[in-house]
Order: sequence, then C-alpha cells, then structure tokens
Amino acid sequence: MLSWPAPLLPTLPGTGPALRVHDTARGEVVDTSPGQTARMYVCGITPYDATHLGHAATYLAFDLINRVWRDAGHAVHYVQNVTDIDDPLLERADRDNEDWVVLAMRETALFREDMTALRVLPPEDYVGAVESIPRIVAHVEDLLAEGLAYVLDDGTGDIYHDVARAPGFGGESRYDEATMLKFFAERGGDPDRPGKRQPLDPMLWRGERPGEPSWPGPGGTEGRPGWHIECATIALDTIGMGFDVQGGGSDLVFPHHEYSAVHAEALTATKPFARAYVHSAMIGLDGEKMSKSRGNLVFVSKLRGGGVDPMAIRLALLSGHYRTDRAWTADLLSEAETRLATWRRAVALDAGAPAAPLLVGLRERLTDDLNSPGAIALVDAWAAATLAGGSDDGGGMEDEAPRIVSDAVDALLGVALDSSARGGALDSSARGGALDSSARGGALDSSARGGALDSGAREKPVGNGG
Repeated sequence: MLSWPAPLLPTLPGTGPALRVHDTARGEVVDTSPGQTARMYVCGITPYDATHLGHAATYLAFDLINRVWRDAGHAVHYVQNVTDIDDPLLERADRDNEDWVVLAMRETALFREDMTALRVLPPEDYVGAVESIPRIVAHVEDLLAEGLAYVLDDGTGDIYHDVARAPGFGGESRYDEATMLKFFAERGGDPDRPGKRQPLDPMLWRGERPGEPSWPGPGGTEGRPGWHIECATIALDTIGMGFDVQGGGSDLVFPHHEYSAVHAEALTATKPFARAYVHSAMIGLDGEKMSKSRGNLVFVSKLRGGGVDPMAIRLALLSGHYRTDRAWTADLLSEAETRLATWRRAVALDAGAPAAPLLVGLRERLTDDLNSPGAIALVDAWAAATLAGGSDDGGGMEDEAPRIVSDAVDALLGVALDSSARGGALDSSARGGALDSSARGGALDSSARGGALDSGAREKPVGNGG
C-alpha cells in the first residue's frame, strides 16, 4: 500500500539527546535507547470516515518521536497499518449502499492528504490488513498447531486464542481482570459468548458470514481475520520482535495492544513484543471525547477546506501534552493561528535573538517525554524577544538566528514557517464550501460528517484507529 510524500527535513547543527517517553507497561518514563535504527509501530486508521482531530493528535505525537529520534542520529523504521477490513467499515458501506473496497480506498486517500498537509513523516511500511491475510492465516494455523488456539464448536468456523496458555497476559495494560472484561465488552470483544474457554479469549479468525467478504482461511475455512492478529502479523513481518515503541491512542491499551502482544509472543515464544508502549490521550469537544457515535467529530479535511492553515492545526494540537486529555475549541485554534503568525513574522526578519539557547531548550523539552507545550513556550519567548529587538538576557541580535530557528521548529516540531508551507489548506470549493463556525470549534453538521454509526453497530475506539 502506498504511503504519502515525505516533507523535507532540515539538518540541524549537532545532535539531540536520547529520548525518554512514558511506557504504559512499566508505568514510568523510560529511555528508549534504540540501536542505530529505531523501530516504531503505530496503529493506523479503519478507513470508514475522514481523519478527525483525535486521529491527528495521535499521529502528531508519534511524528514527534520520529523527528526526535532522527535528530539524535538514528535511522527510523516506522510502520503503520490500515485496518481495511473490519466491522465498522462493512457497516458503514452497507448503510451507505457503497462498495466497502471503494469506501476504504477513498478514506485512506483522504487520510494520506491530511497527513501530507500536517507534515507528518510517512511510514516506511504502510500495510493494509487485506494484503496481509495470507500471512495472518499462516500464523493462525501455527497457533492451532501448537494448541494455543481453538475452533469454536458451534459451526461458525470462528477461531480463538486461549489466553490461559499465555504467560504474562495483562502485563502490557496492567489491568485487573474486572477492568479487562469491562473494556473487552466495550471495545469489540465478546466475553459472554457461549463456547469460549475463557471470557477474555480474543478472536483470531471470523468464519464466513452471509453478505460479508471472505478469504480462504486456516484449514481451508472461509472467513476474515480478527483485529489484533492483523497488527501482530504486520509488525512481525516488517520490524520483528522487540521493537522500540508500540504506539496508539490510550483507548488501545486494552484490548488491542495487549492482545497484539499476546499473539506475537505466542507465535515467536519470545518477549517482549515491544520495548515500550506509548499512548496518546483523547481529544474532546464540549466536555466529551470525540467519537463517531456521538457525532461530535471535527475533521482535518473540513478545517482545511475552510482555509485553515494545517500548521495552525498542528500547533493547536501540540499545544497540549500528548498524554493529557484535552478539548478542541475555537479559541484553541485562534490562539494557534495568532502564534503561527507571530512566529512567521519573527523568522522573516533579517536578524533575531540568539538561536543556540533555543535549540538546546527545544531538544531538552522534546526528549523529556515529548514536552511540546514547553517547547512551544520557548519559541514564543524567542519570537517575542526577536520582535522586541533583542533577547531577554541582553544578548544581541544574530543574522543567522531566524533561519536556524525556522529550521529547528520545522525539524523538531514539524511546523513549517516559510510561506510555501501554507499550501496545505484546501480551496473551499474542493471540500464543499466555506468553513462554518461549527467546524472551527464544534461538531459538524450531518451532511459534512456523513452521519454516525447506528447505535447498535460495533464502534472501534477512535483515538487512533488500530
């Protein structure tokens, strides 16, 4: 599957320090300590709707990791999946009387456009679940052969992983059984299904159902893969076990990341699947988490379609720490637009306040668990000093400072300050007219959203996709 174009990444003087991030599995901030090539897997979208700000915030957080690693001198092998076959996709296609393949292709293309506009560094491997099905089938057959999986005895052909045979189950999320059962039921699991050996056993393969797409599966049975084995397979086939960071939204801690690890560790008889589990928080609106079922999503493409500079969207989302749940408001976007204009005025001058202290400070803050609000505050201070004609400590103006700062903000924060970066906003005619006030700070009308899922439809978490 095609990724998206990579933005140019300026080269900065020197190299940054080692990155430290919060590891969910250990409950503390840890050194990532990658080798020459850092390896990261981030769960991607289920392409049945446009990219909303919850998606964007997640991918911006892991884009910072990518940038910080590169600044520290590492090559980065970044992998992202696309869950291009799943219940929500099929339900949306059925509701809209649309071919599910066409729907997935269209929304994936729009996601690529949004990521390009937001200047997110693309993954080296961008892999769809459908193209991975032959390898998924082989892995399910391996688990069956080892006695780690079983076929449900009800004629459906459904296959489950026996988590009682998985030592260390629960170690990634650190949840107790009651919490796992709660989230499993809420997030696509089936703890009450008759015939399962344990309520928490996850589905590896769904037997063929009338009206659903299917592929040849284990033992020749038709069907389609379960959610978690898709990511386990793609990760194993691209970057292998023990990679540096498994990323996604906080709603993927359990069940998705727990089960992906269980599958991979069972297949390889080794641990760990990932050395650190990093999770981004949720973006809310009017006091509630954005979700498709609530109908309160704000879409990146809608903002862009109304002429909003993608760099302002990026700045607005990075103004909060990635692990802090936060709200999207019209004021937040307005503040980001003002900040962006101020920074651009400062770097357009012939001289500026000294750049070296700012570069050191940016690196220190971003390598300290991606402290983007602290990094932004430093650029604010530099811009204020530059526009005032000198630094706060009495230092003089430097001719090269505006260029160095522009490069640093671009390379580390991903915010391009030159005028050529303003082309990511869509012409309003391309996305259905002018931006209304609800799109800037609130929910979109139903015609722009395409509607919410029926209340009875299974909804995967939307903080990241997976």
